[in-house]
Amino acid sequence: MSPLFRSSADLFAELNRMQSLLDQVFPATGSSIRSGAAAGFPVLNVGTTPTAVEVQALAPGLDPAKLEITVDRGLLVIAGERKSQLPPKGERASVYANERFSGPFRRVVSLPEDADPNRVEASYRDGVLRISVAKRESSLPRRIEVN
Repeated sequence: MSPLFRSSADLFAELNRMQSLLDQVFPATGSSIRSGAAAGFPVLNVGTTPTAVEVQALAPGLDPAKLEITVDRGLLVIAGERKSQLPPKGERASVYANERFSGPFRRVVSLPEDADPNRVEASYRDGVLRISVAKRESSLPRRIEVN
């Protein structure tokens, strides 16, 4: 059959074969030609409000008491470990897919200059870690009255 008339199934099979070869050389490229690059854990949403920098870390299955959150030199660091939910080795079980991250992790967020490292609040609920870093009072807009 001519290469011009190959079916799309053949094309995707060939692309998956090439992706498999790339994964052997560059393991962090993703699990399929149709998927994005592997993201870090936990997945982060970062944004600002007029008064704070807000960070949401999507991190189900963590023990909040074992999370380490620090702010130093303009960097917010989230570190911890997520235990594996797989059966212990030697137990008679077969695992066909394991897409859930387990092991130690560390994520670093660069904070803007107006973030106040002395005013940080964190909470963990329903698998979401929420961190709010207040902005410095001096950087907030204020109304000046004219006399």
